[in-house]
Amino acid sequence: MSKELPAPIPRLTVITLGVRDIRASIAFYDSLGFSRRLKVTGEAVAFFDTGGPVLGLFPWDQLADDARLPDQPRPTTFRGVTLAWNCASREEVDTVLAFALQKGATLLKAAHETDYGGYSGYFADPDGHPWEVAVAPGVEVGDDRRVHLAE
Repeated sequence: MSKELPAPIPRLTVITLGVRDIRASIAFYDSLGFSRRLKVTGEAVAFFDTGGPVLGLFPWDQLADDARLPDQPRPTTFRGVTLAWNCASREEVDTVLAFALQKGATLLKAAHETDYGGYSGYFADPDGHPWEVAVAPGVEVGDDRRVHLAE
């Protein structure tokens, strides 16, 4: 019987998206205002400061290969994951959605009142990765750009 290992400190540090055209995806996320870091990687991989976990972009086929998963068929339906851009107000939600659309995003769902007392809408990036833009009770966005959750 083996000895139980101590639990490591849990961390979500990077969310990496597989993209078709890394140059176009870099331009899209740069245009949204995320700050690119480690530019020394060129167009092999891109990292953006989001105020929380790092957003990584990596060519779709190479990311699949790195994870030892098949590259094909690529999903054209919901992938079971959404990203979120939490806001401080309903007006900010509307502003972020309009801004993302202006930069090349596709509107998936217009902003609306939610059944939990919030306000949200969805856009997709050029590769179809869905982003929820929301303001919600118990979820505060601090001056540090981080989300703070009520107890």
